[in-house]
Amino acid sequence: MGHTCNSIIINAPYDLVFNISNDIPRWTELFGAEYKKAEIVKKEDNKITFRLTDDEDKSWISWRLLFKENYFTYSERFDPKFPFEYMKIIWLYTPKADGIELTWIQHFKMDSKAKFSDEQVEGFINKHSKDNLLIFKKVIEAAK
Repeated sequence: MGHTCNSIIINAPYDLVFNISNDIPRWTELFGAEYKKAEIVKKEDNKITFRLTDDEDKSWISWRLLFKENYFTYSERFDPKFPFEYMKIIWLYTPKADGIELTWIQHFKMDSKAKFSDEQVEGFINKHSKDNLLIFKKVIEAAK
């Protein structure tokens, strides 16, 4: 199974960091060129179901639970899961002296028919997460 953990400190108030980072339609901006579309399918209570479309026109649906009062979110890729057997994502928001530390934890297993191994995908995710966290920092800090 694969596992990644990446963090950055964003010098902005918690409400701003949480609200912008969980504004799904803004993910086309926040994740650089990774997503062409980010659409909310359904909202109910603290659960958001959404569809992401990548730069190769591949789409999938995921769901996300927001626990703002507890400083975290939990997400899973839902349909289709392929190329993963499962993909679970936790975002932690930790108050620090110089802002909010945003930590992305991804826990996954690649499908046996997938093109890449768990280890290869860990490398891709770590690279993209570091790049994307810098974009999150820039965009959110500019909004304060």
